[in-house]
Amino acid sequence: MTAHDMIVIGASAGGIEAITKLVRTLPRDLPAALFVVLHIPANAPSLLPEILTRAGPLPALHPADNAAITSGQIYVAPPDHHLMIESGYVRVVKGPKENRHRPAIDPLFRSAARAYRQRVVGVILSGNLDDGTAGLLAIKRCGGVSVVQSPQEALYPQMPQSALNNVEVNYCLPIAKMSGLFQCLAHEAVDEEPSSELPVGLEKEVLSAEMKFNPSNGDKLVGKASVYACPECGGVLREMQDGKLLRFRCRVGHAFSAENVLAEQSETLDKALWIALRTLEEKVELLRRLAHQAQGQTRVWLAQGFEERAVEAEQHANLLRQLLTVADLQKSTTKVAHQSGKSFDTLTGDIENRK
Repeated sequence: MTAHDMIVIGASAGGIEAITKLVRTLPRDLPAALFVVLHIPANAPSLLPEILTRAGPLPALHPADNAAITSGQIYVAPPDHHLMIESGYVRVVKGPKENRHRPAIDPLFRSAARAYRQRVVGVILSGNLDDGTAGLLAIKRCGGVSVVQSPQEALYPQMPQSALNNVEVNYCLPIAKMSGLFQCLAHEAVDEEPSSELPVGLEKEVLSAEMKFNPSNGDKLVGKASVYACPECGGVLREMQDGKLLRFRCRVGHAFSAENVLAEQSETLDKALWIALRTLEEKVELLRRLAHQAQGQTRVWLAQGFEERAVEAEQHANLLRQLLTVADLQKSTTKVAHQSGKSFDTLTGDIENRK
């Protein structure tokens, strides 16, 4: 009997606690394989397989590339590699980053949808921004089941909420109820034949993540050219309207949701402002040194010119420092706003009222 026996799980901030809580409740005889992507630093070792193995009855591991898929096993994406699924085995590839992450959730979800269609259960847990939303939409379109952690329960509700906003989710429930759902789905028969063709562009996006898509060999790019540059490589981003979700992908495969493009642009701008502040402060110091040197040489007019330029640069540096202070306050209050439901203006008003 063919059932919902491929369970793919994605999480980010707050995800270790959520995934650990989930595997703790799973039965030892669950007739399904689980695949987990958690956003982790590229250069840090991951102990997640050991944590999950200790937490629940199912063994977890970082799989080798081309490892066979076994029921009752948890496969965890290793650092700096995408975890993807082919029919009967997994791929562990160092493909282009998606939504600024490697491993990323969407490549796993899309590859599972392509390989196993209606047998797939996609699960989105705690995390920021919207990685996993596009992949969950692909699973849904291929006949699979979509599951989202209740945003009210998630430590970071943005990822679950994004999925709810953009996908007709089958189940939105707390983690404590997911094990029972997985057991029911794993024993529920599904049609062995696909009910429809693959969504447009899905095959190309999977191949792109696996580094098997090459426009130089005549492979046609997905989407249409946009006016935006890829934050990772500087190439032209191509635009795709995926249901209600606006997404972008460059010719070498870097992919972003609109929210992640904005986040990357904000980080780039923040970095540029700090560089500008450092340059201005160095300029002030050098001009004052030149003014002091000219003064010692009794070239008063030259010293005065250097000092005037130093004062002007110092004013610019002070304005930039104020701007960075306000920007830092806005980032902090925006983070709190996402968790409290209040707007930035409301939170800053609260702060002013407490003074």
